[in-house]
Amino acid sequence: MRIGVILERHQPVLDGMLDRLAAAGAIVEVIEPATAALELGTLRPASELYVLKSLGTPAGGAIAAAFHALGAPTFNPFPVVSMLHDKVSALARLARAGVPVPETHVAGNPRALLPLLETGPLVVKPFRGSRGVGVRVIRSASELLAFPAPAGEPTLVQRYHPGDDGLDRKIFVVDHRVFGVRRRFPLRRYEDKLGEPFRPDEELLRIARRIGEDLGLDLYSFDVVVSGGRPWVVDVGSFGSFMGVPDAPRMLADRVLRAWREVA
Repeated sequence: MRIGVILERHQPVLDGMLDRLAAAGAIVEVIEPATAALELGTLRPASELYVLKSLGTPAGGAIAAAFHALGAPTFNPFPVVSMLHDKVSALARLARAGVPVPETHVAGNPRALLPLLETGPLVVKPFRGSRGVGVRVIRSASELLAFPAPAGEPTLVQRYHPGDDGLDRKIFVVDHRVFGVRRRFPLRRYEDKLGEPFRPDEELLRIARRIGEDLGLDLYSFDVVVSGGRPWVVDVGSFGSFMGVPDAPRMLADRVLRAWREVA
């Protein structure tokens, strides 16, 4: 049993999952995009399954794409994971599925978005960003025009909905089990990442089911801001950190092992 894991950052929950996979008899092949060097002409999948934990950088996405092109099974499925890392595609799909996402606009030139500021602040974010890097609240035309979008990339904005309590809510789903963690953003300390567990209410459970059914996933996470008593989904990921979720290493390892059995 050989399982590859594309991993950009180590953290306790994920390391615990890797330990449990090894204890179950798996030979775990950890591929870290920042240090990996692959010769494409001789590249052959050495593992029976590749877990796509981290595709937040171009290097991680390229390595995953190479294994997918060679026919290697991936978990979650590479096409869905790749789509979720393109926020334009992901938000369009979630909105179509009826998921409550903020009003979202994309433009090749940020000047086309300036009229939106007449009705209130916006949130601008990199369309391939992750972990909240580069996300800003924009209140003026000068701020929007100064946003450092890489050359050739579109500008993505959402209507700003301030949280009622200053907290973000992370919802984690594994094997159809739904867990919630409240966190302060931005994260400044390790304790902030652990947050405070909470039981998602029926509305959040319905949103979780809708996302999972539309994407065809049972391992994913999403971020929620509650504003004016209403939940807004502001981001979705295919494999969250699961920090603050009780017994997360065991549940993640069990789900990965089941994915391996499905393709072995």
